[in-house]
Amino acid sequence: MTESNTEAVKLAEDKVKHEPPPLYKILLLNDDFTPMEFVIEVLKLFFSMNQEQATRIMLKVHTEGVGVCGIYPSDIASTKVKQVVEFARKNQHPLRCVMEEN
Repeated sequence: MTESNTEAVKLAEDKVKHEPPPLYKILLLNDDFTPMEFVIEVLKLFFSMNQEQATRIMLKVHTEGVGVCGIYPSDIASTKVKQVVEFARKNQHPLRCVMEEN
């Protein structure tokens, strides 16, 4: 490449703005059947929370009906939602997990 071509490529790269991907909140929804201990286990297992963090989110789900587990790009969020729902069904719990744009 010539020096002028290199400069042109450099200028073109400078003009391209890389926007971060949209982020999605993962929400756990309250139900009357899933045990609180199971919700804590899910939060620790799939969202790498410690006991205190998981308990805080579980209580928020229990008292307010919904709790935010984390905020992730679309592909990671959808994978985590699927994993949580599959794990809940496998353990015969109706726990609902959804994602919404942040």
